[in-house]
Amino acid sequence: MTFKVGLTGGVASGKSTVTAMFQKLGATVIDADVIARNLLAKHTPCYQRVIAAFGDEVLQQNGEINRAWLRKRIFSDVAARQTLESITHPEVRREMLAAAADCQSPYCILSVPLLVEAQMQDLVDRIAVVDIDEKTQLSRLMTRDNITENEARKMLESQCQRAERLAVADDIIDNSDTVASLIPQLRQLHELYLKLAENVV
Repeated sequence: MTFKVGLTGGVASGKSTVTAMFQKLGATVIDADVIARNLLAKHTPCYQRVIAAFGDEVLQQNGEINRAWLRKRIFSDVAARQTLESITHPEVRREMLAAAADCQSPYCILSVPLLVEAQMQDLVDRIAVVDIDEKTQLSRLMTRDNITENEARKMLESQCQRAERLAVADDIIDNSDTVASLIPQLRQLHELYLKLAENVV
């Protein structure tokens, strides 16, 4: 059985950077966002259910899900977000567990942006939170997605509060500085997770 670390953090906190660095250290990364994207590929069961729930306006001309439209909708409409999550979250959970069961490295990172919101803490043995202050997060999000401050704030408001995330964290990864400042933090955690993985039967 593989030791499972749940990695989470708010939007634009730097989770992708952190997971890439863990991969370089030899950890297997299982990404909930990648799984969710694949679940919405053309003609999958989730694809059909999303169309049934949101109508044809969710589609692009080529028949693919219009992710930009869907993203905008769920960040401005709580009911729409809950509908989408009810379709995708059970499948994401199932596929993550299957991938973790196949993991060959001593520990694996389950990168789940909505770990707390989706109450998926039970999937993992330990929780690491990528943390930045809200001002930095807002600035990075506006730059990354080329959106207004109002749009960025709506996205932040759709997720749980920073304090809620930190309350469930076993490990906090400070990403308020440079990428270089992450290296010693992640090396230290990597060594810790290798030791903890030795005790997993």
